[in-house]
Amino acid sequence: MNNLLLLSNSTNAGMGYLEHAWQAVLPALDGVTELVFVPYSLADHDAYTQKVREAFAPHGITVKGVHEDGDPVATVRQAQAIFVGGGNTFRLLDRLKQERLIVELHNHVAAGKLYMGASAGTNVAAPTIRTTNDMPIIFPEGFDALGLVPFQINCHYLDADPNSTHAGETRELRLTEFHEENTTPVVAIREGVWIRVHGGVTEIGGAAVNTQYGPALLFTPGEAPREISGVLG
Repeated sequence: MNNLLLLSNSTNAGMGYLEHAWQAVLPALDGVTELVFVPYSLADHDAYTQKVREAFAPHGITVKGVHEDGDPVATVRQAQAIFVGGGNTFRLLDRLKQERLIVELHNHVAAGKLYMGASAGTNVAAPTIRTTNDMPIIFPEGFDALGLVPFQINCHYLDADPNSTHAGETRELRLTEFHEENTTPVVAIREGVWIRVHGGVTEIGGAAVNTQYGPALLFTPGEAPREISGVLG
């Protein structure tokens, strides 16, 4: 069964890296001593890996960059757990395909080992990256992603500010437009929220930064978006 922890974001405003999510991250990594980090969504892989290494060190978990040994396929095959970091989703998916890691990540998850993502790393766990917020700074030869969950994901979901003078598209409108051309449901998770898949159960966890709202919204074709929380049926 899939073992996933999919974070909307890695940093809440005014907090340290993963500080808002350790209560979910550490139990998910129970028994893991070395984490393989995938830094491909940012340009500087070494600096990104070092940042993550420093965050996990106080918790007794060592971090190895998937790029550091020069053989990403072998590194993923040997990994106890994988963490795919945030950044640009198009660049991430392009590099995953270049390094032939799509099948390897599927095999990793099929073996019951943890896949953890944040932002872009969460986006690529969906069937496609069509609901990312990122600019297509590179074309990854198609938008099909890992498909580890049966729904699309929109990270960093922003609710429209009723006091704003901005007259452009809202996030809600953009996701509604997605369903003018597609039928796959979309789970939109606000800042501070994550999706946990374990033991055949999919659950929304964490707490939205804006406490006026719940953790997530479900968008389905032809219906108004619906607030969701807890175990997804």
